[in-house]
Amino acid sequence: MVPEADSIGSRSSDTADVVTAVDEIDGTPHLVVADIARDERWIAMTETDVAALDEWR
Repeated sequence: MVPEADSIGSRSSDTADVVTAVDEIDGTPHLVVADIARDERWIAMTETDVAALDEWR
């Protein structure tokens, strides 16, 4: 993955198709967030490390 940075407050002109899914990685459930329009643009975290939406309200 190649890191890219934009100035704070700016938006990329590229469009993104971001999706989330729960997938098993090494036998452990993970939440995966991915931009399916671009290769290698994803992040995964264990399901236990993901904050519940109700906790953020």
